[in-house]
Amino acid sequence: MKKLMEQIVKFGFVGFLCFFIDYGIMVLLTDRFGMDPVLSSGISFTVSVIVNYILSIVFVFETDKNKNKFGEFLVFVILSVVGLGINELCMWIAVKMAGINYKLAKIGATAVVMVYNFISRKIFIEKKN
Repeated sequence: MKKLMEQIVKFGFVGFLCFFIDYGIMVLLTDRFGMDPVLSSGISFTVSVIVNYILSIVFVFETDKNKNKFGEFLVFVILSVVGLGINELCMWIAVKMAGINYKLAKIGATAVVMVYNFISRKIFIEKKN
């Protein structure tokens, strides 16, 4: 249980950092360059996924060192694409249907995706003992 709690804290730290990368790029692309917030959210999410993969493999999850890293990254990307779909759906519903400000909507979307990410990566990325 202690190990799981430590892992959740590390995951939270990585997630917090990647959220700021995600959020910052989204706001920059939307406010400075006039990009549609749903599109900018997708781009920023993609950038944060790459950073998240590196930090997750190095810092959060115990992975099999003998495992094919390309295959592992491919699984991570597939899981992240599902997460992107969840993110985009949440953003679309909140911004386009409910009229919620995109900055506030992003916080809610991130919370939903964060839960999905931890569970899916724990199941598919972490080394089985």
